[in-house]
Amino acid sequence: MSKPFMLYTAGTPNGHKVTVFLEELKALYPSLDYDFQKIDISKNTQKEPWFIALNPNGRIPVLVDRLRGDFPVFETAAILLYLQQHYDTDNKFGFTPKSNEDSEVLQWMFFAHGGVGPMQGQLNHFNKFAPEDIPYAKKRYLAETKRLYGVLQIRLNNREWLVGDKISLADINVWPWVRIHGFSGVESLDEWPAVKAWVNRIAERPGAQKGIAVP
Repeated sequence: MSKPFMLYTAGTPNGHKVTVFLEELKALYPSLDYDFQKIDISKNTQKEPWFIALNPNGRIPVLVDRLRGDFPVFETAAILLYLQQHYDTDNKFGFTPKSNEDSEVLQWMFFAHGGVGPMQGQLNHFNKFAPEDIPYAKKRYLAETKRLYGVLQIRLNNREWLVGDKISLADINVWPWVRIHGFSGVESLDEWPAVKAWVNRIAERPGAQKGIAVP
């Protein structure tokens, strides 16, 4: 019998957002297991026609829901919301619909989706992969990534989670990026102690540990 979900992914922060949440879900709802296929983005596998049929944008990850007619979902935040809305039946990672907390989750997810991911992703590119050294770009994206960490610090000061009193999609959607700060060129999180504590808090969770080991 096939598992409920098929995930096409790679070992990147965006891929790990989904695998961490899938592992967290599986711990609470053991039937919600998944298969995965590693996509070699260095060979542009995600640009092949079969993949484009699942995600016209040609990016990982893509989730295929076998329980709903092989319905494909792309964009990490959309995948997280889809899984939580359809399969977190006890609402362990969400809040009452239309509540203030429900809105705050969306606000922090959009903050990460439009800010931390793109800016830190550009920092990674210019630090690690650009064919030429462009000091201005490195400086710009390092400064912006640090500024965004400062925003998280403001929010997490004197609190454990971004929203409410429990881990939620707001946390899972941004943690995989912040946890690789060293790779990106931000050597330490000491400047943002609440962020550092939050990163470590999530890193201790079995679901996070299992999720970042996939694929």
